[in-house]
Amino acid sequence: MPLIPEEPQIHESAQGPRVTSATGRTTPTPRPVPGPRSARPGPRPARPAERTEHPSRPQIQLIPAPLDGALDAAEEAVDMLLDSGRAPGDILVLTTGEHHPWAAHELSFGEDAYWAQHDARDDVFYADAAVAERAATRPVVVVAVNGGADDVTVRALPAAMARAGALLIVCGDPQRVNAVLGAGV
Repeated sequence: MPLIPEEPQIHESAQGPRVTSATGRTTPTPRPVPGPRSARPGPRPARPAERTEHPSRPQIQLIPAPLDGALDAAEEAVDMLLDSGRAPGDILVLTTGEHHPWAAHELSFGEDAYWAQHDARDDVFYADAAVAERAATRPVVVVAVNGGADDVTVRALPAAMARAGALLIVCGDPQRVNAVLGAGV
């Protein structure tokens, strides 16, 4: 039967019902189901626990960054962790200076709602290093040494190390960080 110019031609690759010759029944072609999109597409495979030199101490990584770039370096570290398959709920980010913008926003809804998100462990959680003792242990802790008084950093790094189950990433000035940790990181 010849095609009428106004009639569209349907190609084999078009989605729609198809006939299964063995049974004579139609089987619909699966179609994508719309839904929420995450910032990073695809499932995140579970990662094996990272090895540490000492079982009770997490592995420590230092990302050199200036004071005004520590928060950006921490964000990049979080992105790399998520892209490598780490679950968002595995990550705690602490800041020694200004709050992370997410934390500042969420705190505007009240302390109870803010800490409920921490307890849910559904996403990366951002907190001020001054309240690190309140945070639960997570496999990965990222610290942005982005200012604040020296005593805040002196308390924050050991507290972050105590909260890190497998990995502690510190973003900041290497001389300041090494002076506080008392080791060459």
